[in-house]
Amino acid sequence: MIEDLLSELPEGARRKLRFHGLLVPLLEKELVRQELASVVLSNEQAEQAWASAMAQAGVDDAAKLHQHLTQTGLSEVELREKAEFTARLHSHLNENYLHQAEARFLSRKHELDRAVYSLLRLDDPFLSRELYLRIKEGEANFADLAFEHSQGPEKNTKGIVGPVPMTQAHPRLAERLRTSSPGQLLEPFQVEQWWLIVRLESYTPASLDQSTSQLMARELFEQQIRQRALQAMHTLSHNTDRQQLIP
Repeated sequence: MIEDLLSELPEGARRKLRFHGLLVPLLEKELVRQELASVVLSNEQAEQAWASAMAQAGVDDAAKLHQHLTQTGLSEVELREKAEFTARLHSHLNENYLHQAEARFLSRKHELDRAVYSLLRLDDPFLSRELYLRIKEGEANFADLAFEHSQGPEKNTKGIVGPVPMTQAHPRLAERLRTSSPGQLLEPFQVEQWWLIVRLESYTPASLDQSTSQLMARELFEQQIRQRALQAMHTLSHNTDRQQLIP
């Protein structure tokens, strides 16, 4: 039980873990380990998980395996446990959360849509207007102006951003992108201290394919794990406060 892990930690260690923001992640990992402990893999599933992990690590013979073990500091048994973790998690998600994936997808679809757009970011509203008009009238290329004038990281990609989920864009920018058509150049608008010139290049609505279903199932699982970890933290803090009040 997660309470056992908490009780095994000295108060000083718990305090340091909490101070550094590490206690909740530790509880989450332990809860996941406990949750997946009951998932049984067939011999075939275990071997497939091992083969996949070794292929991903570029291990194809005994010498490379020995080198990989040395680099990771793990035993082969521990490495096999890590390899089987993904298979156990996949099985657990399919069994317990996949049936809820569609509902979560529908509630988050607008956040999962992806866009590619050109962006030019400036702190000068007058220059932004001038550059917008130059692009609109065909007097200058968006990419060239972004490389020359943009004051954000998009300068290094000549203004191109994406494809990225809409959650990665500022809410105001995301809303403007959702209501734009590909190729449409937007007049400069302000987001915080910046004036943005934006052109939507492409917009790809999210679809509930196998990969997205797995993502939704995993989000549901991780959400439940986090709630349980936070509840354990709350219970621990409550019990500690009560003990301190007892004379």
